[in-house]
Amino acid sequence: MATVLLVRHGRTAANADGVLAGRAEGVRLDQLGRDQAALTGARLAAVPLVAVVSSPLERCRQTAQLILDRQGGSLATPIEEGITECDYGQWQGRTLRDLAAEELWSVVQTQPSAVTFPGGESMPAMQARSVAAIRRLDAAFEAEHGPGAVWVAVSHGDIIKSVLADALGMHLDLFQRINVGPASVSIVRYGAGRPSVHAVNTDAGDLSWLGAGAPPADAPVGGGAGQAPHASGA
Repeated sequence: MATVLLVRHGRTAANADGVLAGRAEGVRLDQLGRDQAALTGARLAAVPLVAVVSSPLERCRQTAQLILDRQGGSLATPIEEGITECDYGQWQGRTLRDLAAEELWSVVQTQPSAVTFPGGESMPAMQARSVAAIRRLDAAFEAEHGPGAVWVAVSHGDIIKSVLADALGMHLDLFQRINVGPASVSIVRYGAGRPSVHAVNTDAGDLSWLGAGAPPADAPVGGGAGQAPHASGA
């Protein structure tokens, strides 16, 4: 089975100001966001990635480039519309403080499966197209590069949360229990019988074990021995 690393873009000024940027153009990483993405690139430098796929929005493309900067050689770097940000419709560009006063806000928090953003996308549609895109790409990279393939999908908070909820077998109405911070890395492997989630919302730690080759197909009963210790070289 291949491994997908779900990476959220680094912080933007809109994030810092509490503005729902949505699909607005010109939303770029701020300095902290660039530093966050560069750190993620450093964490992944020891991992032989087969591709870094990005949402078409600029903040994701910037994050993807900072990951690519730490990879040797030439990688496939496709843009994938299926993992672009949710279409928040009339909510786009408004502050989270203002949106919290809307009647729909509480539904977003407690029953996302019932939400369609005014003039925009429903949350079930968002999840369906993002999960379909990730699973399609994962199967394609495994077919091309083998079961040890590791690839990155750079996307957005709600998109990654919805993909993780699907992988965990959670109803969409529970996906607000998942946190996905800027430039964080979450790890999913899609097996023949079920997905397995190996990490959620990590922003530190060694990831070199991801280059160890194809994992076993079955889950180890009792939890197994874990990953081999990282050699520090000291």
